[in-house]
Amino acid sequence: MTDRRIEWTRHPDGVVELQLARADKMNALDPAMFDALIESGEALRGDGSVRAVVISGRGKAFCAGLDMASFERMQQQGGAADVLGAGAAGTDLLKRTHGISNAAQQVAMVWREVPVPVIAAVHGVAFGGGLQVALGADVRIVAPDTKLSVMEIKWGLVPDMAGMVLMRELARSDVVRELTFTGRIFSGEEALQIGFATRLSADPLTEALQMAHEIAGKSPDAIRAGKRLLNAALAQSAAQLLMAESVEQQALIGSPNQIEAVKANIERRAPRFNPAA
Repeated sequence: MTDRRIEWTRHPDGVVELQLARADKMNALDPAMFDALIESGEALRGDGSVRAVVISGRGKAFCAGLDMASFERMQQQGGAADVLGAGAAGTDLLKRTHGISNAAQQVAMVWREVPVPVIAAVHGVAFGGGLQVALGADVRIVAPDTKLSVMEIKWGLVPDMAGMVLMRELARSDVVRELTFTGRIFSGEEALQIGFATRLSADPLTEALQMAHEIAGKSPDAIRAGKRLLNAALAQSAAQLLMAESVEQQALIGSPNQIEAVKANIERRAPRFNPAA
């Protein structure tokens, strides 16, 4: 991937581990990291062999947010347009470069487009854009002493890496407002209470990988169908979602992997699934 900002590990069962690899900068987001995250997500999006994805950060942090050098450049150049640089979001944030998103938003939204479960293992800090990357995952396993913040207000900005879309799914509106308006730092334990963390773990990466390997043992067709439905549930009416359930289920019933799931349970053996259709 771009400038080796992200290290890939492919496990034999289809689990892919992505590790943000700027440990000396607490994995802060610079233009190359933006590009690497988008490229990684888009590469996984079309890979039928992938069963689950784990995102973590190397060193002592998940992601400290925007690289401070970017803010120094913004101050020197007298405007916010260059905060992300041409290699990331470009100079026009209004331009939709990735479907409904601009490039900065795609850094978080791309994980919703990856058709398999994405699990974020969060430790150390997850500030600003780093928090929004984690929120883009399907599941977040967080160390209790992690420090998190919707930090953009500190710099006179608003969350703009899909944070408004992602936070509203997870926490009450008044909680989201308070965190957005204050930018205060909160713990992993509070993140669990408000809905930003799925569960706590003293070793988030180990637990995230265990979950990913468990998911990898399930029918890939059913897992992908489940993620499509869960994504659709956020935007569709009850009638649309009920029909979507029926469409997905009808396609699964009697398919080779569904039959294999039944046989494996009856025969009390590990299933032997085909790659996702």
